[in-house]
Amino acid sequence: MNKNRIKILAISGSLRKNSSNTNVLYAISNLRPENIDFQFYEGLGLLPHFNPEIDTDSPPDPIKDLRNQLKLADGVIICTPEYARGVPGSLKNALDWIVSSGEFVNKPVAVISASSRSSGGDKAHESILLTLEMIEAKIPKESTLRIGAVGTKINNKIEILDSTTSEQLKSVLNSLISSIKFN
Repeated sequence: MNKNRIKILAISGSLRKNSSNTNVLYAISNLRPENIDFQFYEGLGLLPHFNPEIDTDSPPDPIKDLRNQLKLADGVIICTPEYARGVPGSLKNALDWIVSSGEFVNKPVAVISASSRSSGGDKAHESILLTLEMIEAKIPKESTLRIGAVGTKINNKIEILDSTTSEQLKSVLNSLISSIKFN
């Protein structure tokens, strides 16, 4: 970590172009202090299905890219929808590729689930936390958030429409930044 700059890798669990989860990440990036750089991971849909037989010292290029971006990041923020009461397969696949390589070990991570349902994607939230804890990510409790009825709180123009959501996103970001600084 550069003492003056902090690099956060933002990962949306949705492959949709106009995803509310991606919008949440852009909204939170708009709240960042000047010394914070956000990089948005865009390769989720390019990752091959996890296969331990090709998880070698020389994995496919999309896997190398994911692992490299994670290595270069001081912290990670993930925002995921809930599909079929769990984490979307594409996001779970990405995490499976990191189990053996360890880029999440002691990496400060913030986790947000956002859903059109009032539950805020509680099942996906619980599931991704279990996976990230298993791969030893550092997730402060204050760096997690569930956003229900997300479309009424952040619009497609990346405007936060709800002051409570704005404060919650600031709190998650500040917690992640503090975790990075003391990591």
